[in-house]
Amino acid sequence: MSLIIAYVGKKGCVMASDKRRIAYFGEKDKREELEDELYSGLITNDDDLKKRASELDITLKISDDATKIRYIENVIVGEVSSRSTTETRRKRIYGTSNGYQIIEMLGSDITNSEKGENAIILFGNKISKSIANDLISKKWKDNVSLKYMGDIFEAVLSEVSTKTPSLGKKSDVMIVHPEFNKDEAQTHLDETIKRDVQLLGKWRDKLKEDLIEQNETIQLATKIIDEGKVGVVSEVDGSILQVTLNEDVQAYDTNWKQLAKPQERVIMISDKENIEVGDEIVIENEVLCSKRTKTGLKCDIILCNL
Repeated sequence: MSLIIAYVGKKGCVMASDKRRIAYFGEKDKREELEDELYSGLITNDDDLKKRASELDITLKISDDATKIRYIENVIVGEVSSRSTTETRRKRIYGTSNGYQIIEMLGSDITNSEKGENAIILFGNKISKSIANDLISKKWKDNVSLKYMGDIFEAVLSEVSTKTPSLGKKSDVMIVHPEFNKDEAQTHLDETIKRDVQLLGKWRDKLKEDLIEQNETIQLATKIIDEGKVGVVSEVDGSILQVTLNEDVQAYDTNWKQLAKPQERVIMISDKENIEVGDEIVIENEVLCSKRTKTGLKCDIILCNL
């Protein structure tokens, strides 16, 4: 978690965030120890972070291209998240003119929410929020433009990044200023959040389906026949053969869609017209052929055991 700063008021919404993302690889206890030191302010720069990670035998992956804020029509959305092997926790702020809502999520389920009309809101770890709070208090001026607020937030992010490596030096700033009154703002936010969370749910469902499909593909791939009996020739029409699969063999296309079950027929092509009905079809030395004549066969299917 790094830092997102948001202003919400009558004039509109300004939101800014850094773009750093840090992934930790190593023993859980050591990862947590490193994170505690980082987020409490004991580690103050990138070199010290890398050195301490090495001491704890933790591998780091640091990137400065993460997108933490985005537009949805007349709303800006900021999100921080933390991931474990089993779940993802998200905290989001949705801001527009005269209104904001903050939601906390486990997966794609909302576990907590709050709303308001105007505020300066900070998402981040303890050290980054503490430094940012002090800087905003010193730099803030009343009745300034949204653009000036954005400049202030950008300057704050830059300065915080010099004091903790939990932030990178790159940042994003976004501004919206639709003409909403307080009631219109909350109605619009309700509708936006509903659509956004539904999209997240659909994305998670699709990801789950893809993972299941990939797992099934991997399992099928381990059953591809590279040696053994396949079936028996049931019909011959020149070079075109119809082969009845054995009771423990099935056929798939290249997208792993099942084309034939055991005891059903598939089409194969012979280079020579010397194959007869009743000939056994086998794979020998990873070559599909007639067991009797050794004539090679072609097919555009994948043959697997059950």
